[in-house]
Amino acid sequence: MTKINSKIPNGPVSEKWLNYKAGCKLVNPSNKRKLDIIVVGTGLAGASAAASLSELGYKVKAFCYQDSPRRAHSIAAQGGINAAKNYQNDGDSVYRLFYDTVKGGDYRAREANVYRLAEVSNNIIDQCVAQGVPFARDYGGLLDNRSFGGAQVSRTFYARGQTGQQLLLGAYSALSRQVALGGVELFTRRDMLDVVLVDGKARGIIVRNLKTGEIEKHSAHAVVLATGGYGNVFYLSTNAMGSNISPAWQAYKKGAFFGNPCFTQIHPTCIPVHGTYQSKLTLMSESLRNDGRIWVPKNMEAVEKIRKKEINAQDIPEEERDYYLERRYPAFGNLVPRDVASRAAKERCDAGYGVNQEGLAVYLDFKDAINRLGKDVVEARYGNLFQMYEKIVDENPYQTPMMIYPAVHYTMGGVWVDYELMTSIPGLYCLGEANFSDHGANRLGASALMQGLADGYFVLPYTIGNYLASEIHTPRFKTDMPEFEKAAQDVNNRINTLMEIKGTQTVDSLHKKLGHIMWEYCGMARNEEGLKLGIKKIQDLKAEFWKDVKIPETTDIFNQELEKANRVADFIELGELMMRDALNRKESCGGHFREESQTEDGEAKRNDADFAYVAAWEYKGENAEPELHKEDLKFEVVELVTRNYK
Repeated sequence: MTKINSKIPNGPVSEKWLNYKAGCKLVNPSNKRKLDIIVVGTGLAGASAAASLSELGYKVKAFCYQDSPRRAHSIAAQGGINAAKNYQNDGDSVYRLFYDTVKGGDYRAREANVYRLAEVSNNIIDQCVAQGVPFARDYGGLLDNRSFGGAQVSRTFYARGQTGQQLLLGAYSALSRQVALGGVELFTRRDMLDVVLVDGKARGIIVRNLKTGEIEKHSAHAVVLATGGYGNVFYLSTNAMGSNISPAWQAYKKGAFFGNPCFTQIHPTCIPVHGTYQSKLTLMSESLRNDGRIWVPKNMEAVEKIRKKEINAQDIPEEERDYYLERRYPAFGNLVPRDVASRAAKERCDAGYGVNQEGLAVYLDFKDAINRLGKDVVEARYGNLFQMYEKIVDENPYQTPMMIYPAVHYTMGGVWVDYELMTSIPGLYCLGEANFSDHGANRLGASALMQGLADGYFVLPYTIGNYLASEIHTPRFKTDMPEFEKAAQDVNNRINTLMEIKGTQTVDSLHKKLGHIMWEYCGMARNEEGLKLGIKKIQDLKAEFWKDVKIPETTDIFNQELEKANRVADFIELGELMMRDALNRKESCGGHFREESQTEDGEAKRNDADFAYVAAWEYKGENAEPELHKEDLKFEVVELVTRNYK
């Protein structure tokens, strides 16, 4: 087992980042111009990193598979971004944001990383306001805040229900400025299919031009992955259809450890599945739980009448409604963390109280908020979300309660990185949702945008210099080196193999099969027997994929089926690793719920004696089992206790 060096600085947690910045190596301006950096992904983490690095003077190449960086999945984030500004004067602080995040992640995150995240959160708001991000403001003109799950303070800054889009436009404007100045060279419609190592260091990438099919080689002194999460391994998720694991997975297969792959977040507030041919799910922002109340009928007779459409939800008297989150968790009520709310909804539906035809939905009701605040106030806060719900479901949520059910949303696991955001491959960095670092076993709402921008604007610009200071004498690389030629040939061989299969099953049909296996055996609840069976089913599916997948057309055109095939092949392999990780972790924590490890009242039961570590998996070959490395988690500030939201 390799000893993991997470490079966490010495000293008190509140001084680690300050001490690191004071002592890290620097690169002078003239030397920065000699150094090239590749950034893959142009969402919040990637766009902010590319813009910041270019502004420092580095030469940057930025890649995305979309036709514009503005189409990154970060735009889909709705509810807000956390920061410890304490504008509400309600007791918030950097320490309290740090504490809430560690607790919300069920004590499976690094203290040092989380404290740094809380520390730089305030800088993010200042940066975004300076960029013109139109955050909501109160009557006096000051920035407004609202509450999110897992916190008893209001620390979430927001722009109605489109915060991610507005933040991305800010980062995109910074990126566009650097493109215009010549500091960033932008490559759109490029799919990264391999990372190139020279003498053990990341020195470039291999991409496919999605319009022409050409395989391209690009070199740099360092490579940064900011490619998002892997929720689409479940097929149905709230992720954009193009969201994928391939860049991170190719890094894993080149030696980068993969951290905590089984830590997947199930979001409690999604529109339920409504059709066999549905290709993705729609998230309704967690911010709705500020004013909405979640309930199901108390008696089964009312449930049956609702399903038969003999009565409507609003016909159920108040005394016959079970506001089960308020009943079970009086201290936090409807604002418990996502994993807690999701399991509670599943428990009610499993008990037979689900309110749609399939029995897989609960109500999110705004009746009380409208009566208390008025429809105009509710509309000002959530209007675009209500409009979106009505367009999809064809019901007016101002008049009838929304129906919601948990769905796959965010992945806390990802490429393992140290305190500097470097992977176990020197010169290869990973930011945002693509890495594992800041959220433990469950992410609190409004923290994804915070981490992405923190990594890109305020962390990587310092930490990458600590590495590149030793690279100033390394000349720019040419892509005719043997390592680049071999990586490009490997990519071509894989594409040719896929095209030659000429099977009978579409990529989507095989992806759906994978999704069913993942949800059934590694979804909201897992157990040993199911995980062992799931691993066998995925191995069989992998053989079926490489024997019977059907990819039409040719490789020298815009071929979306080929794109998807490459990604689904990686998802299948990732699915097996997720199940191995879930099987190994014999405890329940956050979004990882082992049925064998629960309390008498159905809450997650951790095993701190044996599993207070990051599971870092190392690839050992095509047909070999991966090797598990453990990074022990040390809690010097926050006491390891059972989470309590009651």
